[in-house]
Amino acid sequence: MEVRVNQSIPIERQWVTQAYLKLRKGGKAVGVDEETWKAFEKKLSSNLHSIWSRLASGSYHPSAVREVEIPKKDGTKRKLGIPTIRDRISQQVVKEYMESRIDRIFHQDSYGYRPLKSAHQALQTVIKNCYQYDWVIDMDISKFFDEIDHEIMLKAVAHVMPEKWVSMYVKRWLEMPIQDKDGSIRNKEGKGTPQGGVISPLLANLYLHFTLDKWFDKNHPDVRFVRYADDVVVHCKSEQQAQQILAQIKLRLGEVKLSIKESKTKIAYCKDYRRKANHEHVTFDFLGFSFKPSKMIMKDKQILLGFLGDISKSSKKKIIEEFRINKTMKHTDLEIQDIAARINSKLIGWTNYYGLFTKRGLNTCFYNFNKRILKWIRKKYKTGSKEALNMFEMVRKEKPELFYHWSKGYC
Repeated sequence: MEVRVNQSIPIERQWVTQAYLKLRKGGKAVGVDEETWKAFEKKLSSNLHSIWSRLASGSYHPSAVREVEIPKKDGTKRKLGIPTIRDRISQQVVKEYMESRIDRIFHQDSYGYRPLKSAHQALQTVIKNCYQYDWVIDMDISKFFDEIDHEIMLKAVAHVMPEKWVSMYVKRWLEMPIQDKDGSIRNKEGKGTPQGGVISPLLANLYLHFTLDKWFDKNHPDVRFVRYADDVVVHCKSEQQAQQILAQIKLRLGEVKLSIKESKTKIAYCKDYRRKANHEHVTFDFLGFSFKPSKMIMKDKQILLGFLGDISKSSKKKIIEEFRINKTMKHTDLEIQDIAARINSKLIGWTNYYGLFTKRGLNTCFYNFNKRILKWIRKKYKTGSKEALNMFEMVRKEKPELFYHWSKGYC
């Protein structure tokens, strides 16, 4: 029988259970308490009740977040803050409560981490805009999650959520101390939300909704933008307009304690077969894709130049590197069906995401994968290149569904 709770906050017990069920499918990284999902579930009912009682009574206070570093495409490292399992569940409860009430106010061209919105929708909108607007501001906000100002963030929360308990918990999460790799604890200085926190993407959207999206609508209703969390592209009618708006964006971001990363921000010309001009930049990257002039073969076999998206060089490099370090194909004691079973989930993910516009770029990746399968065949059966190729072609002919990219017509 559960103990009665002195409930001052209208959080229901079932919300905690639902939050747990949603998060349980996620990552296995542990927080500062080193509690795993397996350990948490040994006393599942008691632990969920404890989280609920603390949240509902207002006595909940989060632990520190464990800081880890992951490599970025440019060679630098991104810092992630890993909350404890209990803090993740608590954040999920409040996130769901907030999201159900405020998602509808967000801009139609804000696509990141929102219900019924996706990266593919954002990419499709970019393509559409590129055929209507000649110029793009490809902008990068410097250290966005690290620089979010707490005072501005809490004003935004209070503006859309009148419940004081919501602001109270958001404030506690914003102020969560950080445990460094050496175990030392440091406090934040009025800015930053951990990239890795369950509620951080929602807070990021709320911050940029008021500081950037509404600013665009008010001051530049004649331009279009597409935003996925802190990744933003702005579509303009002319180079002069793009330069003017970029200068104003820099000023605006300064007002809200943010800044542009100059080395990764540029103005690009969206050149397709209808537009003839020279410009320093005619490509830009967004969400793992490169948008650039591309050849299109029309129904009458005429070749025209269009502005399309394809997997970016950095994304291709990352996929090929994953093939290189994958240990599955180093085991010649396996059968080829075992390799397919172990790697198909990744092939499915890459194919479904990067195959949005064209097969061209992904074919480069999968050609590399096929070469590694050939190498595995040579080692397993101790045979020469020609014999291995014959075996490869025979398997592909007899089992075209074995590897996911084969079944979808890739090389």
